[in-house]
Amino acid sequence: MPRLFGTDGVRGLANDGLTVELALGLAQAAAVVLGKGRMADGRRASGRRPIAVVARDPRVSGEFISAAVAAGLASSGVDIYDAGVIPTPALAFLVADFDADFGVMISASHNPAPDNGIKFFAVGGTKLPDEVEDRIEAALGERKLAPTGVEVGRIRRFADAEDRYVVHLLSTLKNRLDGIHVVLDCANGAAAGISPEVFTDAGAKVTLIGADPDGYNINDGVGSTHLDNLARAVLAHGADVGIAHDGDADRCLAVDAAGNIVDGDQIMAILALAMKERGELKDDTLVATVMSNLGLKIAMAEHGITLLQTAVGDRYVLETLNDRGLSLGGEQSGHVIMTENATTGDGILTGLQLVAEMARTGKSLAELASVMTVYPQIMINVRGVDHHALKTDQVIATAVIAAEERLGETGRVLLRPSGTEPLVRVMVEAEHQAIADEIAADLAEVVRERLTV
Repeated sequence: MPRLFGTDGVRGLANDGLTVELALGLAQAAAVVLGKGRMADGRRASGRRPIAVVARDPRVSGEFISAAVAAGLASSGVDIYDAGVIPTPALAFLVADFDADFGVMISASHNPAPDNGIKFFAVGGTKLPDEVEDRIEAALGERKLAPTGVEVGRIRRFADAEDRYVVHLLSTLKNRLDGIHVVLDCANGAAAGISPEVFTDAGAKVTLIGADPDGYNINDGVGSTHLDNLARAVLAHGADVGIAHDGDADRCLAVDAAGNIVDGDQIMAILALAMKERGELKDDTLVATVMSNLGLKIAMAEHGITLLQTAVGDRYVLETLNDRGLSLGGEQSGHVIMTENATTGDGILTGLQLVAEMARTGKSLAELASVMTVYPQIMINVRGVDHHALKTDQVIATAVIAAEERLGETGRVLLRPSGTEPLVRVMVEAEHQAIADEIAADLAEVVRERLTV
């Protein structure tokens, strides 16, 4: 059977793949695996029940899924603090700040409203390693905890959850945002209740779009995966910058005053230089994935910053950051992790720090982003192929070597099998778009000829 947990928790169509029964069972299994994790160190030796913080994004299915999760945890002897609708990074922060034993976030991030997901955070607000997720999955088929009487868990409202997070975000700023006009696109998601307050309190003039969640409109034509509306709003209001979140606000992408997109690579380049200048960029090193633009690597090298690249997925970026004690990393998609202030990608934190750099330097976002030249990039998904055979096919390997020789130092090639579908992703970067398009089309045809099932 395929693994239940994906790259970011358990996701599926709510009430179909992700059912009430599965949510209840996952919560009961998590109580077995995570709920007793701190008993041995004595901090729970007094008999105090394990504590979990539970939160969700505003999609309608989160209401019944969070109820099922709360029922599963409380019936297993876990005390729940229900934080309501808050961003995923807020949940991670609160697990650490409240010294909870674990946290549960109900969200499908940038997915459409019919989908939902469940992801768990360990002590300290960190994502679970694969082996712990596997233990939870295994526990689904085992005997559940069934305490009675005073050992049954309680469900309480986490009354000051938002306030704690807002105070934390504002505390990370080294200067105010006065004089900057920001358009915020909250994706009709979890950022809608917090991001406008934070940017306003920090001194920015704020205009809002995508800030009216109704449970059904999350990510619907708005947010970090739909930037056209944000670009139009920035131009219409004459704003200095646009900031876009996704449904659970763990991403941040931006738009400059002319309506041009500033992606996660460019944001990381800006933040890395600012942190290096302040002596806050540990080992003068930035962590990104293999999908990051070649221009990022070149720009960092020009400024004496080492770029480490990981497999695709913010969890792999985070693993490298933690293993090496580094301070900044992320993905082109806008997951940016600043370990000094967060344990996961935080879109509101990222947006604040980006706009704060504009205010500090007096430079426009376009000026700051110009530190990096974005190389033309194309991605072709070759479907219906035996993606498992990609690494062993010598004809494809030879074609890749020839493409790399043609590109030289002015481009790169990446062929990557999908982890969830029978397809191969062919990505090519080059100095000119026409060259990238031509090489990518040729490689895609080779893959199709060699691997078609």
